[in-house]
Amino acid sequence: MKQADQLKLAAEQYAAQNGLFVVSVEISKDNDVDVTIDADDRDVTLDDCVGMTEFIQQAVNRDEEDYSLTIGSAGLTSPFKVLRQWKKEVGSEIQLTRKSGERVNATLLSADEEGVEISFLRKAEGKGAKARETVTEHLLYSEIKTAKPIIKF
Repeated sequence: MKQADQLKLAAEQYAAQNGLFVVSVEISKDNDVDVTIDADDRDVTLDDCVGMTEFIQQAVNRDEEDYSLTIGSAGLTSPFKVLRQWKKEVGSEIQLTRKSGERVNATLLSADEEGVEISFLRKAEGKGAKARETVTEHLLYSEIKTAKPIIKF
C-alpha cells in the first residue's frame, strides 16, 4: 500500500490527541488495514474506534488507493505487543510463557525497554510437597514467547 506511512501517522496522531496508543497497524497485500489501539488508564470505547476510523478516512484518501479499515482494541486475552502494554500492567498478575515453553503466573513488578521483572511462587526445593518460595526474576524480551494479563472476576 502506497499510503501506509500516511495511514500509520494518522492513527498515531489520533491516538495521541485522545489518550490512546497504537498497538499495531497491519496491512495485508489486499489493502485490508487492521489497527489495534489501547489506553493507559481507561478502557477503549466504541466511540474511540469510530473516531479513529473517521479521522483516518479524512486523512488518507480512499480514491487514490482503496482500502478496508478495521479499528479494534487490544483484547483482554491478547498477548502484549508494545512496551506501553507491559507498563500498563505493572502491579498486576500476568501469564508469561518463556521461549523454552515454561508457563508461569506472576506479578509484573516492572517493565522497561530491555525486559521485565516478575515475581512468582514456585515449589521450594528440599522442603515439603506444599512448600513454596517467592522468586523474583528479570527477563529480557528475547526470553519471552508471550505474556498476557490474567483476568479475575
